[in-house]
Order: sequence, then C-alpha cells, then structure tokens
Amino acid sequence: MTAAAGSPLNIPIFRSLWVATIVSNVGTSMQDVGSGWLMTSLSSDSLMVALVQAATTLPMFVLSLPAGALADLVDRRRLLIATQLWTIAAAATLSITTFAGLVGPVLLLVLIFAIASGLSLGAPAFQATVPELVPTSLLPQAVSLNSLGINIARAVGPAIGGLVIGAASPAAVFGLNAASTIGVIVVLFRWKRERREISLPEEHFVEAVRTGIEYSLQSIEVLTVLIRGVGFFFFASGFLALLPVVGRRELALSPTGYGWLLTLMGLGAVTGALVVPWICDRISSNRLTILASLLFTVATVLLGEATSFASAAPIVVGAGSAWIVIMSSLAGAAQMAAPAWVRARVLAIYILSSQGAMMSGSILWGWIASHASIESALLAAGVGLAASQLLALIFPLDLTAKLDLSPDPHWPAPLVAGQVEDDRGPVLITIEYQIDPARLAEFARAMSPMRRIRRRDGASSWGLFEDAAQPGLVVETFVVRSWVEHLRQHQRVTHADRENEDAANRFHVGSAPPLVRHWIAPA
Repeated sequence: MTAAAGSPLNIPIFRSLWVATIVSNVGTSMQDVGSGWLMTSLSSDSLMVALVQAATTLPMFVLSLPAGALADLVDRRRLLIATQLWTIAAAATLSITTFAGLVGPVLLLVLIFAIASGLSLGAPAFQATVPELVPTSLLPQAVSLNSLGINIARAVGPAIGGLVIGAASPAAVFGLNAASTIGVIVVLFRWKRERREISLPEEHFVEAVRTGIEYSLQSIEVLTVLIRGVGFFFFASGFLALLPVVGRRELALSPTGYGWLLTLMGLGAVTGALVVPWICDRISSNRLTILASLLFTVATVLLGEATSFASAAPIVVGAGSAWIVIMSSLAGAAQMAAPAWVRARVLAIYILSSQGAMMSGSILWGWIASHASIESALLAAGVGLAASQLLALIFPLDLTAKLDLSPDPHWPAPLVAGQVEDDRGPVLITIEYQIDPARLAEFARAMSPMRRIRRRDGASSWGLFEDAAQPGLVVETFVVRSWVEHLRQHQRVTHADRENEDAANRFHVGSAPPLVRHWIAPA
C-alpha cells in the first residue's frame, strides 16, 4: 500500500509500527485458528470450544482498566515493550507444550488467557499512542489504517494458519505467533519518544483509576460509546464464539477449509474498511452503525442454517464487512470522546466493557448451544442484536464528532496567601453569579452541563444555591479531594468546556466577572 500525500503512512515511525503490528496480528489470527481448532480436538463439548473465546476476552475485562491507568502514568513505550515480551514468552510456552503433547483443555485455556493478558495490558497504551505519532488532522486516517491493518491480518492469518495446521500442527502455528511479535519490539526500541513536561506531581495509581472511572461516568459522549459497544458485542459474540463449532461439526471442514472461511471473513472486513470513508461522506456514523448491525444480525441467524462451505462463504463475508464498520465507528468515537490526559483510561474502560460483553455473551451462547442447539443459540443472539439497535435512537454516536477536546487552560491561577501543600484538602471552590431573578430557571438549565464537567474532571460533589436574602445571587460549589487535584482541573479544561462556561456566564449581570473563592480544610 503506497502512502498518499498527507497520509499517516508518510510518517516513518507510524509506518514502521503499522507494518510490524500487521505481522504480529497475522500471528494472532493464526493462533486464533489453531486454538479453536485444537480445542475441538481436545473436547467435544460446545461450551469448552466457546470458552476459548471467553479466555481471549476475559483478560481484557479484568486488566484493561489498570492497563489504561498505567498507560496514562508511565512511559508508554516501555510498557508496550514489556507486554510484548510477556506475549512472546506465553506464546512460546504454548507452542512447546503443544508440541510435547502436554496440552489438555484446561492448560490450553490457561495459556490462551496468558497470551491475551499481555495483549490486554498493552492495548490501551497502543491506542493512546496513536495521537502521539500523527498530527491531530491525520488522527481519523490513522485510526482507520489501524483498523484496516487488523483486518488485513485477519484476512491473511486464518488462511496461513489453516495451511500450517494441515501441513504441520497447531504447535507450529503457536510458534509462528511468538516469532511474529519480534518486529513490534524492534520498532518500539527504535522509537525516540518525546518526554512529557510535567508541572504537577503524577497521580497515584488508585487515584488515576478512580479519575478515569469518574470521567467516563460523567461524560455523556463516553457513556454513549460504552452503551452502544456493550449492546453490540454481547449479542455479536455468538457469531464469533460458535463459528469454530459450525465449521467443524456442521460444515465438516478441514483445518484448511476452516482457515479459508476465516480468511473470507477477513476479506469482507478489508472491503468494509476500504468503503467506510466513501460511505461516511454520504450518511451519518450513527445510521451507518445501524445498517451494519442489521447486516451482522442477518449473518448471525443465517450461520445457523448453513450446510456447506459454499453457503457459509457469503455469510462470513457479510459479517466481516459489518464487523469492521462497527469496530471502526466505535473505536473512532471512543478516541474522540476523551482528551489526551485521560484518553488511555477511557479507551481502557471501552475495551473493558466491550470485552466483558464479548466474554459473557460467549459463555451464554455456548451454554445455549450445549443445552439446546447451535441454531437456537445463533437465532437468540440475532434477535437480541436486532433489538439492541433501539439504543442507537437514544444514544447516537454522532455526539463525539462535535467535540473540541483540545486543551484550553484559561482559568486564572488561584489567589492564595503563601504556599499550599499539594496534599491539603479537601478543597471547596465557590463561584458567585449575579443573575436576573426572572431568568434563574434558564440559568439553572445552562449550568446543568457544568455539573457533569466539574464531576468529570475531579470534583467529588457539586451544587448550585441561591442566597435566601439576596434574590439572584447564586453560588456554584464543587469539592475536590486535594489542592493538587484542583490544580489539575485547571489543566484539564478544554475548548468544549469553555463553550459551556461561556453559555452560563452570559447570564451573569454583575459589573465584575463571577467571583471565585477557594476554601481549604485546615491542615
């Protein structure tokens, strides 16, 4: 693929990491084929086969939030190198034990979990690193290229994996997966990451986790992405979890045939990724995700009726196209829903929620397939997926496209007498407004977004009060845990926040600006 003018691929470090990541993802796709196929040989229980998908997603559910906090606190380059080394070690162990004939169903699940743990610890750091590698104007292209790279790997990896399993064994596939990660480590070692200038002490780990959760719960845009992601992935997991069972037992495919089935799904995803920019110029992101979800719904239901490779082929192609459209839309919305200071944590929470939905869904659909039938499980998943599209009417993804989350630290420095220790607190901030009494209701409505903004950026409580003795004198109050946490609030203000502040300040009729006071608990 050649780099066009203005493309992120013109940036050497992004290009090198993009290529190395594709190679690594090819290895991961090969492993997915090998592990799913090996489990069908080790166990005849559909639930055990579905647990392969659960073992892959469980680490994302457990580790993504701590990983996101780490990615915002430590050197992301070093974190990524460490997680890649862990992944290589776990993949090599799986290869060696499989070659020696020591792998049973439980050990296979444990080692898959270990590999997925390394990937999970690095995922938020990798996603949050993309804005460091490319200018803001090229970020949407970079996100799309990463999605395209993942699906190129999904198109190539399964076919190679099926051929290797047929010619050698699953152990060879696992060994190749370990080797495929080496290139990523080489690129990361060569990357000269710019050091951040830190004017305030770093957040403690637990505090960083808590702040990330609070931001996500108070941000309407982030909540929209999380709810839409859970609504899709819980039901869509039925297709992915039961595809190995359908391939081997219903379609009687060989390892090579199953690999080609996954390759067709990857090719469908690549096709979808290439046409997404063209489609997005014509319809909104929200409408696009609805259409793609309905296509995935049809594919899920039809998969249960497939009787041959020929009948399954168009189904998986359509599913792959729909999958990449939804993945790209949700990932792009998650990237745009958070500012840089908390982006890795928000992305981690997005990964946690989506992978948690995938994990629980995989277990549920596997259980239904074991106790009823594969067709019943896929039909139930399809019906649920269709119904979940009602969420798109309540939580449209287009909200994030309107945000300007670039920093706008316009707050004046607090007026203090002497030096205030960083850990002093809690701190009460009050802002006094003089409002026309006839417009108090309008002012209260304009201040509603400020409650979310203050809580989102670190406040533990917020309130709005009118002086009983002076009608129109209104005081906004919010409390933060410490002095340094309030100083961080000064740095976290964005252009979008300023627009909300300006809308509220227009109701102030005093001759001087609203009066800001800082009240701090005695030492």
